[in-house]
Amino acid sequence: MSMPGPVIEVRGLDAWFGRRKILHGVDFVVQPGEIRVIMGGSGSGKSTLLRHLLGLLRPAAGTVRILGRDIAHLAPHETLALRRQMGVSFQGGALFTSMTVGENVALPLREHFDLDENTVRIMSRLKLEVVNLGGFQDLMPSQLSGGMVKRAALARAIVTDPKLLFFDEPSAGLDPVVSAELDELILQLRDAMRMSIVVVTHELESAFKIADTITVLDQGRVLLTGTVDEVRASSNERIQDLLNRRPREVEVDVDEYLRRLTEEAL
Repeated sequence: MSMPGPVIEVRGLDAWFGRRKILHGVDFVVQPGEIRVIMGGSGSGKSTLLRHLLGLLRPAAGTVRILGRDIAHLAPHETLALRRQMGVSFQGGALFTSMTVGENVALPLREHFDLDENTVRIMSRLKLEVVNLGGFQDLMPSQLSGGMVKRAALARAIVTDPKLLFFDEPSAGLDPVVSAELDELILQLRDAMRMSIVVVTHELESAFKIADTITVLDQGRVLLTGTVDEVRASSNERIQDLLNRRPREVEVDVDEYLRRLTEEAL
């Protein structure tokens, strides 16, 4: 019996915004059942990488394979079928404010599957129970705390039992206790639902708690992919700057800045 291949395989990924290169030959592989954390400072390219993994951006060069499929070469119906196997929890929760919590969670089921209303209601309430929001289905998003919004968004992301979950900045804006509870929930989800999880975060404590493997990005390049211990022990100066919250010295090349402004104005 052959072993399953990677759930994500990125090779030589380049990305450009206009004349500016954002990602430089990124290689990125995630194995089944793994929690992979992507971390880096502001402007490191982690959000751009996430958009490529979700198929929202097409590679300028290189390939992105999700669950064995090259997402740049799928027909629309194949892309839709692949996305049914993926869940996404966005940074701000992205709940629809005009819908109840239960309606928000049920939305992917109604959009992607032909299910009767009773089944939809049961499945969405089960997932609310999983994230410790049982009984909150009739509340509006405005009635939830920040941590509850994150958990409701997570319930929506997992309501279809995806093989692959993407979580963007789960701890952003949360107090340490709520953040720690969310970290525990991510670990429980991986173990209970056997899903592979990719988390984009700049929160070191959270990253070190949940990650099997960490990929550190800086200025669109992979500095290191390794275990928590390997990242902590890295001799790379930029990685140590991130770990110790040391500001990097920025030198401004005036001639280069003026040249770029002139080019962009043309």
